[in-house]
Amino acid sequence: MRYALTHITTYHYQEAVAASHNLVHLGPRDLAHQRVLGHHLLVSPEPTVFHRSRDYFGNHVATITVQTPHRELVVTASSTIERTVPETPNPRATPPWEAIADCVRRAEQMELLPVVEYAYPSAMVPADSAFSEFARAIFTPERPILEAAAALSHRIHTEFTYDSDATTVTTPVLEALARRRGVCQDFTLVLIGALRALGLPARYVSGYLETSPPAGRARLIGSDASHAWAQVWCGDDWVDLDPTNDCLPAERHLTLGFGRDFADVSPLRGMILGGGAATVRVAVDVVRI
Repeated sequence: MRYALTHITTYHYQEAVAASHNLVHLGPRDLAHQRVLGHHLLVSPEPTVFHRSRDYFGNHVATITVQTPHRELVVTASSTIERTVPETPNPRATPPWEAIADCVRRAEQMELLPVVEYAYPSAMVPADSAFSEFARAIFTPERPILEAAAALSHRIHTEFTYDSDATTVTTPVLEALARRRGVCQDFTLVLIGALRALGLPARYVSGYLETSPPAGRARLIGSDASHAWAQVWCGDDWVDLDPTNDCLPAERHLTLGFGRDFADVSPLRGMILGGGAATVRVAVDVVRI
């Protein structure tokens, strides 16, 4: 399946910005189940500095600096992706979760070191007993890792209320856990925190989800949104889990990048000189072609 992606971020400033410096994570990754056929990043006003590289996690990142005075900044990312359905292991055939936690704790194999770092607390996912208390009843002795992780994801889906007004990108994940409300970012961070509390590697995935309009209604341009889900290490590979939609992501989930939490893969963040009050508008389009 092929998709055309468009992600437009527009900042409006009350006063002129003398200079802005931004870090952009909007370039999709090539993966076993995903191939990037094209990617283009357009910035207005035209940046003085435009540098592409990869970050510590292997994600595509662009560094842009605009030194032309401006009251509006528009960043448009356009990509074409070919997506196939990943092979997902039988959840009941995966190793017991204790075996994964023990392997990570010992970390005797060098190839596991890039996995082990995802088992520890990060900037947005602190260590806290609330996470282990939330997960412990599901992770019974010898239960297969993917079966248990999927059950935990299902619990978040059923017990939490999706509420876009309940949290912001800076709301602590423990607050979302306590209130049982939030959005996909919150649900994903709760899932990651609960898995890590048991010594299991889990990482944050930033991307998109192809959505469908209600029956009989035309699709609205720009009505899609960024999405987030998690991955759990199952011994041989990472497996995706989407607690927001209670599923194991397939061809409709499109990956931008991954890291320890949202802070590692924020689509766009930076600093400005001047500007005063600001508003931001994001329009995302995911079109099957």
